[in-house]
Amino acid sequence: MADNENIRETNTPAGGSSRRQALRLGAGIGGVGLAAALGAPVARADERAGSGRQRQAGTRTYVLVHGTHSAGAFWTAIGRELALRGHRVVAVDQPLHGTERFVPASYQTQDLRALATEPSPVAALTLDDFERRVTGVVRRAARLGGPVVLVGHSLGGASVSRVGDAVPELLAHICYMAAFCPSRTMPSINDCSDSPEGRQAVTPVEYMAGDPGGLGVLRLNWRTSDRRALAVFKEMICADYSDLAFLRVLEDLQTDESMTVYDGRAVGRADTWGRIPRTYLRFGKDRTVATALQDRMIAEADALTPDNRFTVHDTPGAGHLGPADPTRVVDLLHGLPV
Repeated sequence: MADNENIRETNTPAGGSSRRQALRLGAGIGGVGLAAALGAPVARADERAGSGRQRQAGTRTYVLVHGTHSAGAFWTAIGRELALRGHRVVAVDQPLHGTERFVPASYQTQDLRALATEPSPVAALTLDDFERRVTGVVRRAARLGGPVVLVGHSLGGASVSRVGDAVPELLAHICYMAAFCPSRTMPSINDCSDSPEGRQAVTPVEYMAGDPGGLGVLRLNWRTSDRRALAVFKEMICADYSDLAFLRVLEDLQTDESMTVYDGRAVGRADTWGRIPRTYLRFGKDRTVATALQDRMIAEADALTPDNRFTVHDTPGAGHLGPADPTRVVDLLHGLPV
């Protein structure tokens, strides 16, 4: 790993139109270039809490939540390495994502006129749907015994905050990886992205397929042959990746994300979310969740709970997907105190 990808630890971080609104979200486009969904097997009854069986010493369960336009498969490499270190790993597919994802017929055929108008069931999704999916996984993970660590990338941070409010007693640690952490002054993803700090992100406003207000989704054509669009997509999510690695990322992204999800309130409360130990993995060359926005979200969270502040690990050379070599990220997640 290059020197500028060495992770430094600090405990004191620094502090219109439907198309325009859609791209203010900076919604944390994710990909599978970095990591992975190693789903833990469904627990047998005799493995659950109360069975009398002693769990493996040191075993914890990581519940991993993907970002926008992405899926649980984003976590493949990280999930594999955590599992090899003796942990249970469950990478969540949000509703209509991953194995359930909606693929527009016009996307497959690259009928661009039809792609601009084809209806999407993803438009009906809300942040409540995302929270219910992740909370259900956390509840099942907690029954296995051992600490549960909840990790969100990008848009997945909104689910982390929501679930932290819903079931704080089930979580030993929460971790935001270049993720949105809405606050009282920026209560939704759109509010975060519409802040002065959020506006520093790169957004593909010229390359959206259709009108997000009419479709109810932010739709992006990852299979485009437009070189300018591809250059913007790469700068947003993984400017430091090779061209081949970038194409692998695009292959695993899905076209649609719900506009309603971006407007959902996701502010952690001091007496629930605020009592869970938390970590932020800050990526210094992130062009999707701008680093200035990461710093502001960290500072506002710490102001809410000054006695329980973020531990921040900074990776100065990493873009939105994190370093191409996930080893240091795995080391950090493996080492989270529980």
